Order: sequence, then C-alpha cells, then structure tokens
Amino acid sequence: METKVVTAHLPLELAERVDEYAARFERSRGWIVKQALAAWIDGEEEKYRLTLEGLADIDAGRVIDDDKVREWIGSLDTDNPLPTPR
Repeated sequence: METKVVTAHLPLELAERVDEYAARFERSRGWIVKQALAAWIDGEEEKYRLTLEGLADIDAGRVIDDDKVREWIGSLDTDNPLPTPR
C-alpha cells in the first residue's frame, strides 16, 4: 500500500495521550494516529450517509409527527405504554 506523510501540530496534552497509548499497545505513534484518524473519518462518513438518508425520508414524506413521538415517549414509564408511532 502506498502511503503519504501528513504532519499535524497537536496540543501537548493530546500528543502525550498518543504517546501513552503507543506505549500501552506497544505500537508506534503513527499507528495510533492512523487508527484514530481512520475511525474518525469512518464516523463522519456514517453521519453524512445517515443525514442524507434522513433528508431523503423527509423528501419522501416518511416522517412521524412530533406530537405523536412525544406522547409515545411520555407513555413509556406508564403501565400501558403506547405502541411505537408509525
């Protein structure tokens, strides 16, 4: 796999935490940073995908009235909870 060097200035406290994890896992700083960055990018991609999915649902009219959701939530602590709104 080809790689590219990327340089970043980190706050001292964050850099020290990277060093701590590198020592704990017996890995290089680069490995720790690569894992963290990959996980962050994966999470951001998932949030973006879910946002687009939600917007498509709104455009298609697949929404649930806020009042129905609030009524359902309020019923969850009762002896007779309402069915999940649809």
